[in-house]
Amino acid sequence: MDIRPFKGWRYAGRDVTGLIAPPYDILSGADKEEFLARNPHNIVAVDMPHVPPKELGPEIEYQQAGRMLNNWRSAGVIIQDEKPCLYVYEQSFGWASDNHTRRAIICGVRATPFGQDVIPHEHTFAGPKADRLKLTECTKIQLSPIFGFYDDLNCQVAGTLDKLTAGRCDSFGHLRGVSEKLWRVDDRIVIDNIRAALRNVPVYIADGHHRYTTAMNYRDSLKAAGKIDDAHEANYVMFALVARDDPGMMILPTHRLVRNLGDEFTVERLKHKLTQFAWREVPVDEVDFEDAGAAMAKFGPGAMGFLGVAAATMWVGSLKDPSAMLAEAPDESDHWRKLDVAVLHKLIIDKTLKAWQTDRTTVDYTAFGNDVLQACNENQADLGVLLQSTPILAIQDVARAGGVMPHKSTYFYPKLSTGIVLKPFD
Repeated sequence: MDIRPFKGWRYAGRDVTGLIAPPYDILSGADKEEFLARNPHNIVAVDMPHVPPKELGPEIEYQQAGRMLNNWRSAGVIIQDEKPCLYVYEQSFGWASDNHTRRAIICGVRATPFGQDVIPHEHTFAGPKADRLKLTECTKIQLSPIFGFYDDLNCQVAGTLDKLTAGRCDSFGHLRGVSEKLWRVDDRIVIDNIRAALRNVPVYIADGHHRYTTAMNYRDSLKAAGKIDDAHEANYVMFALVARDDPGMMILPTHRLVRNLGDEFTVERLKHKLTQFAWREVPVDEVDFEDAGAAMAKFGPGAMGFLGVAAATMWVGSLKDPSAMLAEAPDESDHWRKLDVAVLHKLIIDKTLKAWQTDRTTVDYTAFGNDVLQACNENQADLGVLLQSTPILAIQDVARAGGVMPHKSTYFYPKLSTGIVLKPFD
């Protein structure tokens, strides 16, 4: 990939607590109001002009977001770095009683079609792309980085980051239990060394497929109008690049909650229909729902947990013969067919569960096992399914084979913050 530094816009003070926010696509209108109540300059004021941001909103709301951003510039709420920089971004967080730290390089990555230097693992949808494109047109800035991972051969980049994070950070803050730090890097020798280390290395998108596609569409529209050349800033999309083997690279499973199945549905009846699965009954109080993915991994590869309404026990199932997936998904790669989330959808949700589906049946998603337990205990879901984390190598293997992961296969934790640094497109 071709990376380069940029002159980022950042909040004027070092402490950005109360100013940064999670990505727009996991926030609700209530979340937006909560952040703005704490600080009217929180980035959600610009990043979420239209709620919910899953489809295109009224033109005037995007125009207002652009005017607000310009007012922040004029008033000195945000200031621009004088030199082009790479930014080292560190997040420290806790999970399952352990502390973790993840580090990224925030930079511009030259936009190329999917499958070349930038490799996706998910499909994108029209509604979110239309919303993000209109916001980009009105602000001419990228508000949050794309989350990408790469192979750090021989830990070349990791060694450099160790040195760069030894000094005082330029920005810091706290967001929903995560400690955030940012360092500016404007030393040309250091920048050139990092660029050289990553030059022939592809980046895999972990999170932010819609935003990347939006940035490409925006760049293409400017090129078609003859407004930019190949060196223009709009050719480079802001990424937070994390080494694949970074100790803080954490992928949570995305568990399923199936609601509004027919009255005759029970987990026991589902189990009896799934004769191609091996089953084990486990008392609920013996399951660690706090770290449900790890709890399922103890039962072996591909094992999934099935919970019904107010169940005292959980049924753990795993496919006895993986070749059963070949008939269901002959056009997918072997890597794809081995995914437990693929097995769940192809053999269970899309097939066996049809016997109980109604026109009101929905499938919802959560990365947190306790949410599954609570929903089932409170009769808010007819079926809860606990999954294991998708290994990062499996994501790479599927992507390299030209495939995409099933919908909601991964939850990279924690999310990158929006507002830690902004990248201009002009």
